[in-house]
Amino acid sequence: MAALYEGYTLCGLAPSQNLSNSGIQGVEAERDSDHVVITDSTRSVTLYKVSDQKPLSSWTVKQGQTLTCPAVYNSQTKEYVAVSDSKVIRIWKEEDILLEKAFKATVSSDVWRVHCVAGGEPVVLFHRGAVRLLDSLLSAPQQSIEEVLAQEETIRWSTNIVTESHQFVIFTTEQKGDHFLYLQRLNPNTLQRYRLEREEPGLSPLSFSASYRDKHICLLYLYPNGHVYQSVVSVRGLVADEGAQALPLPRSLLLGLPVGEGLLEAASAQALDEAHVAVVGVPHPSAGSGKDFLCIWNTNFQTLQAGKEMAGKIYGQLWTFWNKLVIPHGKTLSVIPFECPKSSLASALGKLRQVKTDESEAPTSVPSWNNILHEEKAHPSRSVDTRKTRTHRTSQSASSLTNSGVLELIKTAPVEKVQREVEVLLSRTDIQDLQPSVGQLASTLVSRSLADPAFYAPGSLVKLVHTRCLCHSVCPDLVLLALERKDYFLCQLCLQFFPDIPEAVTCACLKAFISMSDVEAENVSLEPDSVSFAETLIARERGPVGLLNGFTPTSADGDRSDGLGGGDTRAQQDEEKTSTPPEQICPVGLHKAVLLNEVLQTAYSDSFLLPHLKDLSSQHVVLFLQYLQFLYIKYTHDAFPQMHGLRSPSLTQIMDWVCLLLDAHFTVLVMTPEAKGLLLNLHSFVKSQVRLVSELGKLEGSLQELKKMKVEKDVGQYSIEIIELF
Repeated sequence: MAALYEGYTLCGLAPSQNLSNSGIQGVEAERDSDHVVITDSTRSVTLYKVSDQKPLSSWTVKQGQTLTCPAVYNSQTKEYVAVSDSKVIRIWKEEDILLEKAFKATVSSDVWRVHCVAGGEPVVLFHRGAVRLLDSLLSAPQQSIEEVLAQEETIRWSTNIVTESHQFVIFTTEQKGDHFLYLQRLNPNTLQRYRLEREEPGLSPLSFSASYRDKHICLLYLYPNGHVYQSVVSVRGLVADEGAQALPLPRSLLLGLPVGEGLLEAASAQALDEAHVAVVGVPHPSAGSGKDFLCIWNTNFQTLQAGKEMAGKIYGQLWTFWNKLVIPHGKTLSVIPFECPKSSLASALGKLRQVKTDESEAPTSVPSWNNILHEEKAHPSRSVDTRKTRTHRTSQSASSLTNSGVLELIKTAPVEKVQREVEVLLSRTDIQDLQPSVGQLASTLVSRSLADPAFYAPGSLVKLVHTRCLCHSVCPDLVLLALERKDYFLCQLCLQFFPDIPEAVTCACLKAFISMSDVEAENVSLEPDSVSFAETLIARERGPVGLLNGFTPTSADGDRSDGLGGGDTRAQQDEEKTSTPPEQICPVGLHKAVLLNEVLQTAYSDSFLLPHLKDLSSQHVVLFLQYLQFLYIKYTHDAFPQMHGLRSPSLTQIMDWVCLLLDAHFTVLVMTPEAKGLLLNLHSFVKSQVRLVSELGKLEGSLQELKKMKVEKDVGQYSIEIIELF
């Protein structure tokens, strides 16, 4: 049975003032399932890492210029392609910073779209219906472009599909209320034109999607009356149109969706596979009017299999990549994972039983139609033990409350009863869809806890977070509630499991953790793996002082003497040999270090985090930098073991946070006497790394020559070879 999993916010939107469009022009898949390229409606293209909800790169055209088609990624050349002002084709790589310095070419006719899919070459579709391969077009940008469409015929939608042997550009057009489908095959070039059957007078399709299966191209389109049609075109034996009349395109009604009162205005349908369709902007059959949902329908059995209410305005846009749905709604662009397993009538009706049996038990009989449709008891060939187990489960389920019953109970019952019923509900095996239940339970628990200071159910909240069906977008007040109640264990779990925590909340956690006393922190129960890592780290703080990846405490002192401070006396050097340098002693307690490590591992965007970091006091900034300095020394120490399998921040994350804190507070730190030694140490670290890289650079040429040398095929059991490095 299809399922929609808990979504998360990829980025915010800047919709038009009248909310007529989302401000997003296109979302395109990039190199893998974790990267997408987003083009806004004006000037910017942004590359996002989906799992971190973090922008990796962004490119913008000059003021006064406009991007007129979504950017695409060419996996063959690892380049991005976009069009500005309808005629200027721009091509750039990820390392390029300014689009104005990247390649661009002006063509002779207005471009509608550039399409590029894996396994195919980039193709350019012009406003008047002509198609060119990008390489062919760039060889002569000012070549004349023919007009394929008739007068007053305009393109409404287009896509690109690659089959086993050919590449196709597919686009639909509208002319005086009639709609047409064009199928352009490349190499050899053939164009076929089809006429879509008319729907009720005045109704035009709201969305199209196309897919390829079994040597056929399947076109799916949704009308404002809720009708979803499918037309199938064979890719075999296509011939050129040669001016003949458009061929009629047969269609079949896949779904008749409920539309409530009136017609749909902003909706979209996307084929997910041969049996499932995702639809957004259509009312849920069992929900009231005025609510928009994202739903997955099974077209074979005409059943709704998954639904999720979408807050805010729906813009009629929907993209799907790698089992993820991307949808703009309100002021957010959300990513919602989904799953569409192979369908059967039993699963479509929600009656498929999955009973685990031991090898010693008698095999389960195949359920009959009566079993499936009327929920009759299983065939009596099962063992007595199996029947007892089923009876026990049935009686347990009957005695426990349903999801709606638990939600009502949370509003009035005492903490002990609430925690008991939530635990029973989560342990039941007959919950058809656990994910929506988890979100509803968490939101209700948080709402009551905020309204009633005497009520708080930490055990239930921890169990709900442990299901990994929650995220910050579903229950935005959960982390702040945990901070208010000083439930730092729950805070730690949220930081670990929530991929979409806003930067303001991350900074609020940092402020709470850094300001708490070590004594208070030691009384907090925390996740064992993270504590084990911190224990190992701090236990080594009195170990031998060795080479720190090009840096030693004595070399740091020497570095200071050449311009940053005076050298040490002989007595001071003797004292250092017998005592641990201050920077190698952890400045915070064990549990406080664990909580700070969780902050370091939280995803963030630099531009959004910096303003909130400026709210930290100079005292807290110095303490946090001292801890980051301690981590840096431990991580770069040659003797420090990598803690595989334990949660720990990476060296890159540590250095990123050092840079962020210095960016946010550099002026204050320079004026703070207590920070002088810290800044000198950080300067020494950087200087030692520059020196190390410089020395490694001197070896680069020799190492390259060694790599090019040919190895003798057989040198025997023993040989001596002299290699001269110049």
